Amino acid sequence: MAAGKIILRDGFAGILLVLVIAGLCGCGSEERTRIVLWHQMVVDERVVLDELVAEFERLNPDVRVQTLYKENEELRSGFQAAALAGTGPELIYGPSDPMGAYMTMGIVGDLSPHFEDGFLDGFTPRSLTWLADEKKPDEKMLVQIGDRVGNHLALVYNRNLIENPPQTTDELIALAIENTVDADGDGKPEQYGLVWNFIEPFFAIPFLTGHGAWVFEAEGSTVPALDTPESVAAMEFIKSLQSEHNVVPAGCDYETADALFKSGSAAMIINGDWSWGGYLSLETPDVDAVIAPLPVVSSTGIPMGPMVASKGYSLNVNVAEESVEHDAAIRFVEFMTSEPVQREFMTRLKTLPSRASLLDDPAITNDPTLLASAQQMQNGRAMPVAAELRAVWDSMRPPYQELMGGGISADEAAEKMQSSAENGIRLMNQQLKPDASVWLLRLIAAFATAGLIFWQRKSFHAFIRDWDKNRFAYFLIGPALLVIAATIIYPFFYNVVLSFSNMSLRNFQDWQVTGFQNYGEVFAGADSKFYMILLKTLIWTAVCVVLHVSLGLLLAVTLNGPVKGKAIYRVLLILPWAIPAYITALTWRGMFNLDYGAVNLIATKWFGLPAVNWLGEEYNALAACIITNVWLGVPFMMVIALGGMQGIPQELYEAARIDRVSRWKQFRHITLPMLKPVLLPAVTLGTIWTFNNLNVVWLVSNAGEPADDTHILVSYVYKAVFNLYQYGYGAALSMVIFFMLLIFSLLFLRKTKATEGVT
Repeated sequence: MAAGKIILRDGFAGILLVLVIAGLCGCGSEERTRIVLWHQMVVDERVVLDELVAEFERLNPDVRVQTLYKENEELRSGFQAAALAGTGPELIYGPSDPMGAYMTMGIVGDLSPHFEDGFLDGFTPRSLTWLADEKKPDEKMLVQIGDRVGNHLALVYNRNLIENPPQTTDELIALAIENTVDADGDGKPEQYGLVWNFIEPFFAIPFLTGHGAWVFEAEGSTVPALDTPESVAAMEFIKSLQSEHNVVPAGCDYETADALFKSGSAAMIINGDWSWGGYLSLETPDVDAVIAPLPVVSSTGIPMGPMVASKGYSLNVNVAEESVEHDAAIRFVEFMTSEPVQREFMTRLKTLPSRASLLDDPAITNDPTLLASAQQMQNGRAMPVAAELRAVWDSMRPPYQELMGGGISADEAAEKMQSSAENGIRLMNQQLKPDASVWLLRLIAAFATAGLIFWQRKSFHAFIRDWDKNRFAYFLIGPALLVIAATIIYPFFYNVVLSFSNMSLRNFQDWQVTGFQNYGEVFAGADSKFYMILLKTLIWTAVCVVLHVSLGLLLAVTLNGPVKGKAIYRVLLILPWAIPAYITALTWRGMFNLDYGAVNLIATKWFGLPAVNWLGEEYNALAACIITNVWLGVPFMMVIALGGMQGIPQELYEAARIDRVSRWKQFRHITLPMLKPVLLPAVTLGTIWTFNNLNVVWLVSNAGEPADDTHILVSYVYKAVFNLYQYGYGAALSMVIFFMLLIFSLLFLRKTKATEGVT
């Protein structure tokens, strides 16, 4: 209490007291260098990582390592943003494929000068990622040191169902057909012969290589080669596994395939080395998992070869070489790539080491899993590290999903992939130059600044006169103003400037203002999908908000009446809003699964309705997103409406009942008008939130499935920015969204007079 009075009486004295106490407390503590590692290790890997970090800290008591898990895409986008701002973790850990983009952006440092002579000689060549500096093409930089090599797909089979793995694709099909069992004859097999992530093109790569195809024309090339006879043959084969042989569940994603195999409901699964430890450690009598190389394609005689990449550590370019953090980060990399540490990962997680001396270790030569993994890696092809691979994945995904959904043929899919990849690479690498509109833009900015100063001149004068009188009050609100400026005002104006710039993959740090070109691309670009996606966004927003308000009002009216157990109902109905949207969206995605989701199971078994392919067809997928968003948004409107109703004077209803006014007219002439001051602002907020609701669309539709047909504007912005590195274009599109919502909000509130009578 006494300290509180001191602070109230003299703010500066209180702050000084806090600093002195903190300083005294810190004097007795041992100072440790802190380094941060962002990684994307799965659960089993994180257990080993935490143990090894603790061992490193024991051996290096002056260093504290803070690890932070981030999903692969989150790590990539977050690191790019942090590095651009001059911050971020000292180290990142992940696969090598983003290194080309990181190198182009200039956000990873060269590791090679910081190790003793001979240290790098002990690594296999594939585990060290060397890339040429674009400004100095003759010089190469070591941008990643791998602690493991692989990250590749292989076949995992259940020995309880299959005695020996297939050697050819003909045998694969025969075994898959034999182990696809529909015991009750309802057309939905209880057990499938083969499962894998059927909707992601990365998992289709072994089929492409087995048919003689590849994503680029040659090693080291960045010219896409997706429209070839070999690619078409591979996609026809993949499609036949579902449409002709019926051995793969429709719309099978990663989670579904993983769950089916772990439960013993799938005989074989194609998955990566990151998952094998989980399968091999299953303590269930239904599954006896064994790893085997993928078979040879019968029609070509070529082994199915997955993409092979190293996983390892990269250094943030913002870490100063002379700093203690830099020294600690290098020591940590040395420790984590040492032979004992790699042996620990190798034996516990069945990963192939990057140290050449460990390849002949008995832990590998005597382990059938690691031997199979090594054989599979030999059959694989090195994953390209060029940034253009991102455009290839982005172009393959929609046509591939459309093909798997039966919408187009393999020939059409290959043609679409090739055209989209070429266009994506062009957009990714384009470098806009300033045009004549830059001068007009500068003139507009100057007039706008001068106009703002002139408009607010009286406020500036009043502030100067009031400064001496209320200086202490301004000091008190100063921190809050600084936070607002740093988190809202500065980012907003920074985004405005970016929207007129050429910031992109090739101009990540040396971008410049180029004029109105990005806005021209948004509204009139040859490849712009703005108007089509805008229409879909308006439909999505209108349907969601109407259902939010109508259902929310209905529930509020019900709970405002004489209902028994009212408190329990309120708690239950508020739960969808209280649970994090991320969890809710993923839960609903699982419930919408075609074969195993609760929605279809209830519809078919309880009501005899046909199953709906919720996530595999365009309009059904959008409807699934709407249902999820309505589930999330109705409780908010219910709470707002219920609170407003409880503030309406009961005398009005009593007078209406005396005059024998019907309940509908009471609702129309008393309840609705009295709810107007609280309901209309809530509708405005709900519209803005729904219009910008990235989470639901992105998570339920798995980033726009099927075939990018469920994108709304905000998810389209996200894809443009983080998939193709079009930061200037994305900023322009986000500003268009902002002004659309601003104009709507102002017009809606003015038209409805929502704030009338509110002071």
